[in-house]
Amino acid sequence: MIQETIVITQNSSGVAHIAPMGIHVISKDGVYAASQLGAGAAATATQDEFIILPFRPSTTLNNLLESKTAVINYCDDVRVFAGCLTGRRDWPLKPAKKINGQVLQCALAHTEVELIRVEDDETRPKLFCKAVHTANHAPFKGFNRAQYSVLEAAILISRLNMIPLKKIQLEIDYLRIGLEKTAGDRELEAWGWLMTVIENYIAKDGVYAGNLPGAGSAKAENNA
Repeated sequence: MIQETIVITQNSSGVAHIAPMGIHVISKDGVYAASQLGAGAAATATQDEFIILPFRPSTTLNNLLESKTAVINYCDDVRVFAGCLTGRRDWPLKPAKKINGQVLQCALAHTEVELIRVEDDETRPKLFCKAVHTANHAPFKGFNRAQYSVLEAAILISRLNMIPLKKIQLEIDYLRIGLEKTAGDRELEAWGWLMTVIENYIAKDGVYAGNLPGAGSAKAENNA
């Protein structure tokens, strides 16, 4: 099972790097497993191994290979996911407990991990990690469709150069339905950041921005 998390790594100078990343969770018997986002994710005893798959080249990959440690954060503030994809990476952090690293202050839970082996690949190496410390910080208060919409939109943003624009437009149009029905201020702010990126991408390519469903209202939200 893949969990959408925030992975924080640190280089030898102590500079932290925050990156949204889907990580594979493996139980002790080798079976993939995962709990829901933040719902005691860091407390389940069998979920003690993880596979992190950063692309090459990337800061996450370089830092993890250098430090051999990382912090996996379970977070329901979708602004962190959207922010990291739109140039907003300055989120409050606090020191990790067992490793030389940083934890997201708004995380509902986190797991500190150590690198145990690497399966190399020219595009996306597999970094196998074990948990050395887990902690819960705040209760998970339930699912929200707008949070899902922002997460999916963020994934689309990260693939702007790989997915046809027409497909992205259709996906955004559908995701906006759940967003408009259930979003709070945090979700609307995150959505606005993402829509601005798409609008700028369209403008750069000379495509009429009005083709993007909801683009204008998203810009208004972002500027509010």
